[in-house]
Amino acid sequence: MTTAALQTVLTVPERFRGPAGVANGGWIAGTMADALNGNRSPVEVTLHAPTPLDTELCLEHVGNTVTLSDGERLLVEAFPVAEDLTAPDFVPFTDAARAESGFPGWQGHAFPECFACGLREPGDGLRIFPGPVEGTDLVAAGWRVPFTVADEDGVPASIVGAALDCVTGWAHFKPGESALLGRLAVQIHGRVYPGGAYSVVARATGREGRKLFGESAIYDVNGTLVAAARATWIAAR
Repeated sequence: MTTAALQTVLTVPERFRGPAGVANGGWIAGTMADALNGNRSPVEVTLHAPTPLDTELCLEHVGNTVTLSDGERLLVEAFPVAEDLTAPDFVPFTDAARAESGFPGWQGHAFPECFACGLREPGDGLRIFPGPVEGTDLVAAGWRVPFTVADEDGVPASIVGAALDCVTGWAHFKPGESALLGRLAVQIHGRVYPGGAYSVVARATGREGRKLFGESAIYDVNGTLVAAARATWIAAR
């Protein structure tokens, strides 16, 4: 017996780039998580290869797996995760916004065009600039959600995934340093509202050779956990 596959076409607009010419990994992870289960439970997304922009890609749903392919080339896989994701501690919005002054990207940014953490114009990118929170092992940024990322149903999972992504890298990076996202597990607990103010928080959880590990969270101004993620990055050789 074979399981029928549901196939749809996904095209990533150029706006949602991470490194120049390829999709932001968090945007892809959020999209895949939403496609798999509509954000009802945690989903782990593995990025096997960079996702091209403005290209018709095949999104295929078979059983409890969703894949994204470019022709015969597998780009991304998503699977459900059994356990809830842990989250770094809450940082109040004012403290998170204050931490942005220490953002290493001000001194050197490998991917200044990145949709999530790049130096894009207000309303175009998310402009999440995490810096160290004094007296903690955390980095944080105050995220003011632009209305330009919302659709008719509010802020989609793809945007939430993007917000959770790069901050886990900046928990490791010094000015000019970079890595590529290899895996991101995403769990969305509540809605993100356009025009809202949120704390985006992350901490480094370890390193193993070229692999960098981190976890991140989005909190509303009252300290309610809105979303969490667990990331694995692959540093350049």
